[in-house]
Amino acid sequence: MKRAAAEIVPLLTLDRAAAKPLYRQLYEGFREAILTGRLGAGQRLPSTRSLAGELQVSRLPVLTAFEQLLAEGYFESRAGAGTFVARSLADPQPASGGQAGGRTPPARQGRRAVAANPGLPLARHEPWLRGWGAFRVSQIAVDHFPLQVWSGLVARHGRNPRASQMLYGDPMGDHRFRETLAAYLRTSRGVRCAPEQILVTSGSQHALAIAARVLLDPGNEVWVEEPGYPGARNALATAGARLVPVPVDEEGLDVAAGFARGPRARAAYVTPSHQYPLGATLTASRRLQLLDWAQRSGAWILEDDYDSEYRYESQPIAALQGLDRDSRVVYIGTFSKVLFPALRVGYLVAPADLVERFAAMREAIDDFPPALYQAVLTDFLAEGHFARHLRRMRLLYRERRGALVDALRSESGTAFQVLGERAGMHLTAILGAGAHDRRISEQAARQGLWAMPLSACYLGEPSRSGLVLGYGGTGIPEILDGVRRLGGLLTSRRAPG
Repeated sequence: MKRAAAEIVPLLTLDRAAAKPLYRQLYEGFREAILTGRLGAGQRLPSTRSLAGELQVSRLPVLTAFEQLLAEGYFESRAGAGTFVARSLADPQPASGGQAGGRTPPARQGRRAVAANPGLPLARHEPWLRGWGAFRVSQIAVDHFPLQVWSGLVARHGRNPRASQMLYGDPMGDHRFRETLAAYLRTSRGVRCAPEQILVTSGSQHALAIAARVLLDPGNEVWVEEPGYPGARNALATAGARLVPVPVDEEGLDVAAGFARGPRARAAYVTPSHQYPLGATLTASRRLQLLDWAQRSGAWILEDDYDSEYRYESQPIAALQGLDRDSRVVYIGTFSKVLFPALRVGYLVAPADLVERFAAMREAIDDFPPALYQAVLTDFLAEGHFARHLRRMRLLYRERRGALVDALRSESGTAFQVLGERAGMHLTAILGAGAHDRRISEQAARQGLWAMPLSACYLGEPSRSGLVLGYGGTGIPEILDGVRRLGGLLTSRRAPG
């Protein structure tokens, strides 16, 4: 395919008979061209109209592919000039004054000692975690779950269990379930994995705890996002890790800052598709920086992909693990957000050469995962119920998200800056100077509003004040009333006298 030099693009081969959609073929073709250097940083791209004409396809798949590449940071749009390969991809290495290479890889398994970060908070003592209702983070729309379908599958396997389901099982999990899950992860999340690499756990927290015990020795430094997920910090700390808070900006984890703050870190915990709690997507340049750091320093990346299926302005962001060519990423996922948290089924994808160590650690902790819900989930995925449920919930959560954003931006007398509204089931409302988010959250809890203070997500001194607002389990009337009452709390605190 030839164009003027200013708009040269690599040869893109489309298979119109393939099951893979055309937009996905285009997206993967451009991404691979960028990662292999066939498209350089700053290179201009043809317009979507002209590219569609040359490829003899509808403009829609071209637009969809471009939107996804823009969302993930591979492309950038310049007003009046067109679309270009992102200039930030020119140098994937983070700016740092230290030396990254030459280290031996970290110990891949070791016994844990007393946690290096003492003083873990007691569970669920915070007022904003004591109830269920408006704005509770991680609360799902339980009343929209396909309970009849699910109950039928549970009854099917409960009445006629296989003999193997009643005996001791594989520490990694049921193989049929892992086969089905591997197919889903490869297709929908871009994860590179075989069924043998998947370890079934009791949620993502359990997966993270196992990974920490396999990969880290007591006292090893681990980068954690600042602000970030408190549960992940606790899991890492109880494994003996020394936590290094690394700031997050609109591009996700600041890799250069991580190297400056923790040059000897043996791992980094990240939420690249939807940073918790600020909602940023780790850009393509930052992803490449992080992978380069892990490869050169022999470190590990713990990727928590907790709610990536819910994205409202583009297709779901591909997993960081899919870019990993050096087996440095441990991919962690869960069904808690996309189905329901009481299910307690999560998983991790281990590097192929560490599967035996992960299996041994899983067996030492808890023998093997329960069989019944693995069998139910296998059918729920294979028979298409899961995909249909996701489509319905995306529409529902998009509607609730829109109502919450509109209400926050129109609340009289209250200056809310909204972050992270493009994905997930929560967003963060940044408060103005002088606002004390913990006090506001405590007052809100007394009114039955379960808004979490942003400051609770900081390991160090908070640099911002805000409220983390869940909307997954909150209906639109509750959202509108809740925002009005939150605005009243803020207004009353500013009132003189």
